[in-house]
Amino acid sequence: MAKKRVEKPKRPFTRRQLSRWQQQKRRQRFIIGIGISIAAVITGLIGTGIYLEYKPLNQTVIEVNDTKFNMDYYIKALKYLAGGQSAQYIEFLLEPVLESIEHNELIRQRALELGISISDKEVDDELKNRDLPHNQAVSDIVRVQLLLDKLREEYFEPQVPLSTEQRHIMAMFLESQSQAAEVKARLEAGEDFTQLAGELSLDSLTRENNGDLGWRPQGVLAELLDTLLLENHIFSSEVGVISQPLYDEEKAKSLGYWLIRVLERKEEADEARVQAILLANEEVAQSIKARLDDGDDFDQLASSHSQLPGADEDKGDMGWLTPDSMSQAIDDFVFASETELNMVSGIISDEEATTTGGYWLFKVLGSGTRELADEDRNSLVAQAMNDWLALLMDDPENKVISYLDDEMKAFAVGKA
Repeated sequence: MAKKRVEKPKRPFTRRQLSRWQQQKRRQRFIIGIGISIAAVITGLIGTGIYLEYKPLNQTVIEVNDTKFNMDYYIKALKYLAGGQSAQYIEFLLEPVLESIEHNELIRQRALELGISISDKEVDDELKNRDLPHNQAVSDIVRVQLLLDKLREEYFEPQVPLSTEQRHIMAMFLESQSQAAEVKARLEAGEDFTQLAGELSLDSLTRENNGDLGWRPQGVLAELLDTLLLENHIFSSEVGVISQPLYDEEKAKSLGYWLIRVLERKEEADEARVQAILLANEEVAQSIKARLDDGDDFDQLASSHSQLPGADEDKGDMGWLTPDSMSQAIDDFVFASETELNMVSGIISDEEATTTGGYWLFKVLGSGTRELADEDRNSLVAQAMNDWLALLMDDPENKVISYLDDEMKAFAVGKA
């Protein structure tokens, strides 16, 4: 038989025990209160962080004719166009990407006014085919790429005729007026234009084609020859007449003439500090060389005549050079054992140097209306598009506002 449990009478709490118990309760409430406060602070910080993170992403970065683009959109465009490059590289893209967003939106808006657009399905298909991210920024970039193709096909190509007036052109580019005058005299004496152009022209296209540019319409020569000078002269010239030498100040060529002196040497390191004057043709080089021989100041002549970039400020100081850091023509003088310090070189011809300026000779062999070659028609279509885009971007009616400041730029770089 189980024993019946007899409960002992409960002992009442003493005053000291009650006091200790009450203190424990107060401490517990205090600790719980601190815990709740800390939790609240942590929750608040997390919430603030989310808010501070979220708020910049929704800040407007640029507004284009009342269409707004926020930071999140900008970062996605920046990340896509940066192509996984470093933060240092991304910093150089901050303004170009902003301009890209502006230009793309202006193109989209103006194309819509012309009744030309790209559907969402076309964009989605292109994103899928190219395995690109599906977000609004990348979608808009792809949309404008497709849109430009459609504008070209439906709007610009119909503006360019299939046939137009053309001229059969011969041309060559020479370094100096005296050379051009000499070559003109040789041509008038019966020498062959193609032979002389292939031998002497400093323009790559006319040299490779022996001066014969074929039949060309007005509007393509600027791109072909990288000069704005020739077009009007050629299309107003008399057929069969060799032109007078025509000076082109901005045309670049792979030929220059150096006057050099070595200022210092480090024999143990095979280094030399060099000062140079770079000139566009041999005649000018001879003139400057004569002035140096007569005692004119090298620094002053370098500042006022040299085509070496920055020479107007650094007086042609090229810094410390080592063998093979510049052209062979320069090395042959600078590192020659007989070259003394501060000794001015003779005139050094260098086909690795780039200078600007020279003289054109041209002759129009024929004139008439002809069907455009595909190359020329494509060039004219591209030119029409470029002119349209230039007018669009410069339209004073456009309302473009950028809100991008230094703080927003730093945030965007960090995120991208």
